[in-house]
Amino acid sequence: MGSVTPPPSPSVVVRPEVPDDAATVRDVVLRAFGPGEEVVADLVDTLRASSAHVPGLSFVATARRPDGTEEVVGHVMLTHSWLDAPDRLVEVLVLSPLGVVPERQRTGVGGALVRHALDAADAAGWPLVFLEGDPGYYPRHGFVAGGGLGFVAPSDRIPAHAFQVVPLSGHAPWMRGRLVYADAFWALDCVGLRP
Repeated sequence: MGSVTPPPSPSVVVRPEVPDDAATVRDVVLRAFGPGEEVVADLVDTLRASSAHVPGLSFVATARRPDGTEEVVGHVMLTHSWLDAPDRLVEVLVLSPLGVVPERQRTGVGGALVRHALDAADAAGWPLVFLEGDPGYYPRHGFVAGGGLGFVAPSDRIPAHAFQVVPLSGHAPWMRGRLVYADAFWALDCVGLRP
């Protein structure tokens, strides 16, 4: 049995990202992914400025400092993509990236962000949320291998075990086919697992 991530501290709150958070979010992503991975922060900025941006589906996790001020310690965003289904294109979401500052990793912050994002997507009627990520982490939040449900990854550079999906209540069985990423993923070559 795998380890279970503890719930975040009660002092951690997940809320929608607001425009004033942009620079702080970039810093969180840079810290989360580390040196040499600036392209991930560029992806956040590019997606936010593109037609893939879905207002209200980008979230930050905040914690209270000892002086009572708020500190952003994590971020996740869901952006618009498509599923090339047999009958027609279906609008779907991609969860990418998820970033938590190093000192808050493995404390439940990432899980709280993922759960909050999935609940918001489900409430808004989206049928599917895709990602490419660690199969040891995301299944605890409802993600399963996409290939087993009839979905095809957008690139051969995405390992089968990393291409994952969570069907939401708006999903119907006919919705299967190839995921088509938004342009920003291709323009910045953010396809395939980060090393």
